[in-house]
Amino acid sequence: MIIGVLHFSFTVSDIEKSVTWYTDVLGLELVNRQSQNNDYTKKLVGMTDAVLEVARFRIPGVSLGASDHILELVHYVTPVGQVIPLATNSPGVAHFAFLVDDIVERFNRLKNLGVTFRNPPVAITEGTNRGGMVCYFQGPDGETLEFLQPSPENLEKIRHNERDE
Repeated sequence: MIIGVLHFSFTVSDIEKSVTWYTDVLGLELVNRQSQNNDYTKKLVGMTDAVLEVARFRIPGVSLGASDHILELVHYVTPVGQVIPLATNSPGVAHFAFLVDDIVERFNRLKNLGVTFRNPPVAITEGTNRGGMVCYFQGPDGETLEFLQPSPENLEKIRHNERDE
């Protein structure tokens, strides 16, 4: 049985650039960093010459449950991978969504910092998130990220559940 979610990961081309971006631009908290040049990692990733630099992040002030982080960035020092198109409709390409309660302000701040957005915040008019707002934007390697602001009703439910924990 699956008992929870541990983290989400992106492979990045430059760990230093990505750590700076995810902390200074997005506002995540760096939990830890480590180099991985060991037999276990080589077996795990299926590459006998794998050397990785890893950084782990959390949302400041948010309880995470079983893990100490939500996002893991992995830089393959060796072997270096190919840059591939990351269109959201390409099989295997993922995106990471952040719940926010201030989407317009976040959009404006990140846009002013030079972040590339696919769209400004748009109203969600259909489906389970109807009444909220959403926008897609790009991280430093072109990875797709999302801000989703729930409807006022759903936002109140989320806040109520957080108080109950």
